[in-house]
Amino acid sequence: MVDVVSTLVQKETVRLDQDRLNDLYLQLGAAGAEDVVCRAIEELAVRLSHCERLWRQKEHEDLRKSARSLIAISDQIGMCALARVAADVTRAVDAEDGPALAATLFRLIRVGERSLTAVWDLQDLYT
Repeated sequence: MVDVVSTLVQKETVRLDQDRLNDLYLQLGAAGAEDVVCRAIEELAVRLSHCERLWRQKEHEDLRKSARSLIAISDQIGMCALARVAADVTRAVDAEDGPALAATLFRLIRVGERSLTAVWDLQDLYT
């Protein structure tokens, strides 16, 4: 009989490339950069959800494409950790490693959620 049950708390650290965001604001101005960041946030949220749905439906090639698109979008607005984990998901698909794919996909979702919150909070500093 088990007397003690441990619960693992998975907390992901995210890093935003502040320089990338600063460059975006310098290049496009506040309104243009806000537009790019807001569209990117919306697209990332949709694609993260889409990735999970594709994984559940075992549509791995489409999952790979969706994860690859996350790399480009997240990199554009300085979400380094999200881009890196999305790349890990594509490698797990390529390796046809089911357990690694499941683990990295759900890490992608956790990192994605935290990254979206972090960039949203950071954006408040620019406005």
